[in-house]
Amino acid sequence: MAGTTFCEASALYNILNQYTRLSRLAEFNFLCLIGEAIECAEALTKSSRYPVQILKGGYQRFSAFYPFFRTQKILYTIKELESLRPYPVELLPGQLYLGNYKQAINPYVLKDLKLSALVNVSEDSCHMFEKGNHTILHINVSDSVEADLYSSFERICVFIASRLNTGSAVLIFSSHGISRCSAAAMAFLLHHLKYTLGEAWEHVLQCKTNMRPNRGFVQQLSDWELHTLGRRMTDIAEPRY
Repeated sequence: MAGTTFCEASALYNILNQYTRLSRLAEFNFLCLIGEAIECAEALTKSSRYPVQILKGGYQRFSAFYPFFRTQKILYTIKELESLRPYPVELLPGQLYLGNYKQAINPYVLKDLKLSALVNVSEDSCHMFEKGNHTILHINVSDSVEADLYSSFERICVFIASRLNTGSAVLIFSSHGISRCSAAAMAFLLHHLKYTLGEAWEHVLQCKTNMRPNRGFVQQLSDWELHTLGRRMTDIAEPRY
C-alpha cells in the first residue's frame, strides 16, 4: 500500500495552481468527501500507487484561507474548464506569492490575495498599476544569461522584508513567471530565512514546478549565497540547476 500523508492547505492551493498548457483546475480530478477522512484515505491507498494525501483541517480550513475557490457550481463545460486561470503560487502562506505578468494585472487576483505590494522583475511596463493602490518595485532586467540581477538582490530583499513587516502581501512576478521572478524569490529566501541555495531551490520548485532561472541567474544566486551565508553551500554544477 502507498500509505497516507497530511497535506497543508497551502500545498493544495499550489497544486491546484500549477500551469502547463492548461490550469490544473481544468483537470478532471475530484476531491471525494466520503465519511471520515482517514477511513476514506485508508480505503483509497489499497488501489493507489502513490500516497493518499489528507487535507489538514479539511474543506472548512481550506475554504477559510482561500474563500475565492468556493463555488456552488457542480458541472462545468469543457470550454469553462479551459478558461479557468490559475492564481500565483504561494511561497509563504498569506505573505509571499510568485506569478506572471498576466496574473499581476488581473484585478481579481490582486483583490482575492489582498496584494498591496508588487515586485516586477521584467522589462514589462508598470503603467497598468498606476490606478491601483499598490506599492511597486520595478527591476528592469531582461531574461538573458548576460543580464545583471545580482546588483538588485539587496534592493529586492529590503523592499519585500519592509512590506511583509507592515503586514502586506507581496507578489513577485516576471513576464512568464519562470526565470527572473524565481531567481528574485530565491534571493529573498536566502537573505530573509537564511536558506542555502539548494534549500531555496527545492522550496520554490515544490511550490511552482515549472520555475527555472536561466544559467546566468543561477551563477548570480550562487554568488548571493556566498554573500549572505559567508560560503558557497550549494554545488550548482549538479544537473538539476
